[in-house]
Amino acid sequence: MLDKNKKASAGPQDKTVAEPVFALGRQLTLEYYDCSPEALLDKTAVENALLRAARDSGATVISASFHQFVPQGVSGVVIIAESHFTIHAWPEHNYAAVDIFTCGDNIDLDRAIHAMQASFDAGRVVVSSDMNRGLLADSDDPGHGTDTACNTPETALSKSDTLPISWQKTWEAKNPSEVSVQLDLYACDPDVVQEPEAVQRFSEQLRPRSKDLTAGDFRIIESARVSGRLDRDSNTVYLDVASPSFYEPREVAEFAGRFFGAGHYKLRVALRQ
Repeated sequence: MLDKNKKASAGPQDKTVAEPVFALGRQLTLEYYDCSPEALLDKTAVENALLRAARDSGATVISASFHQFVPQGVSGVVIIAESHFTIHAWPEHNYAAVDIFTCGDNIDLDRAIHAMQASFDAGRVVVSSDMNRGLLADSDDPGHGTDTACNTPETALSKSDTLPISWQKTWEAKNPSEVSVQLDLYACDPDVVQEPEAVQRFSEQLRPRSKDLTAGDFRIIESARVSGRLDRDSNTVYLDVASPSFYEPREVAEFAGRFFGAGHYKLRVALRQ
């Protein structure tokens, strides 16, 4: 871990820029990979993990609010006297994104990070950013009067420095030959899994004659190729869906989850050239 009050690196300074001497807060963004699916599926378990991390770190917990998404996924925040812990979990990718903001120097961030790693049974944790927030200049600095805000040069957000978070935009940028999705559906409805033609029936609902038909809010894919395997002993369904026309992978996953009555799912996406 880095020092608790790491000074942010400064770019070229001009004569009007005051040197920062103090920060109002510190913010960490954390990436938890290869987590246990069970640890991320349950809202209460995720909430307890963040509460435990906050308390173990020495933070003063004020309140917590968490939400369970359907069919899966959890978001939540723990408000602490020093600021907050937040999380969003993607069980389908065994991944959780965590943000810790603190305006106090009495929090043991290492303990918080390791506590959540243990709770999520994460194989890997990455500190993707560690920054000071609210940089202040010396109020006694001649020429700056009582204005203690650090007059650092403004930096515009550059879209070229960020990756797309939309599969459609990625599709448009790469212009691949097809989009392919691998789906693992767990704890499925035994009655559906036992059907000999379950995958065929799913495929037919996914590829009707008219591409204008919809199932709920999901637009059906006319050109999709579907293959699958049913594990009737474990009520698990393994599907591959590929199409030369774009479709939203998550919509297909949720449609498949509803069709097979799945408790939860894993999702892998490939854009094939």
